[in-house]
Amino acid sequence: MTQNKKFAEEVLKNRHAHNIILPSKNRVYLFVDDLLELLFPHFYGEYEYFNAGEVAGKLALLERDLIKILFPQKQNLSNGIENITASFFKELPHIYRQLWMDAQAICDGDPASQSIDEVIIAYPGFDAIYSYRIANAFYKLNVPVFPRIITEYAHKKTGIDIHPGAEIGNSFFIDHGTGIVIGETTIIGDNVKIYQGVSLGALSVSKKFANQKRHPTIEDNVILYSNATILGNNTIGHDSIVGGNVWLTESIPPYSIVYHKSQVHVRTQKSDDDPINFII
Repeated sequence: MTQNKKFAEEVLKNRHAHNIILPSKNRVYLFVDDLLELLFPHFYGEYEYFNAGEVAGKLALLERDLIKILFPQKQNLSNGIENITASFFKELPHIYRQLWMDAQAICDGDPASQSIDEVIIAYPGFDAIYSYRIANAFYKLNVPVFPRIITEYAHKKTGIDIHPGAEIGNSFFIDHGTGIVIGETTIIGDNVKIYQGVSLGALSVSKKFANQKRHPTIEDNVILYSNATILGNNTIGHDSIVGGNVWLTESIPPYSIVYHKSQVHVRTQKSDDDPINFII
């Protein structure tokens, strides 16, 4: 019992020391899902909207919800809750149109997709891009923590980790997506395609580089194939292709093709060669 009391005192001490006021994760998740449901009929649940007035009414309710979610952070918001809320919903039409371009890019680029509607409702890449674009808007408004909660919600659902501080252009294509990591200071141009396992990271995780450009710049019309790793503040020139499993820590010029070449040996099981010892 004495041990439990000592542990309880330790817990209480740390709770008091770190008693910062943050938005409720569950309420943030609900806001993200409610907004997605409003923007795209593919996700409608409790409500169906028959006219523009009903949609406008729901937008007003979401504005009210956002004010309530941000209220615990009131002291840490230099722009004020009402200004942040108004700025976000002013930006929302632009985000909405970007998302339709993203969905179309995925539909056009994936032979397995049968329609843009399938992309919107079923593709984890679209889900991750949606969450990123919403989070990025709040990141630009200097809202702390809240954008990370949004992108980590998508990370948990999709396995795709996009920092809200990254800058991503129009018609962004993510296929499959599992294991993709896009760092905070990454810049991605228009019409870029990224496949599963791609990492756009930094060469160093030292805190002294926290406010510096430390992630890659990916120019327009680039394709990054599965498990490509690109590290550091370098540039992948426009219209380039980076093949699977490539490790890059330097810039490449436009129209480049970068690939990793390995040897694969094929033999029959009846070969007279020495046996192969597999180590597992």
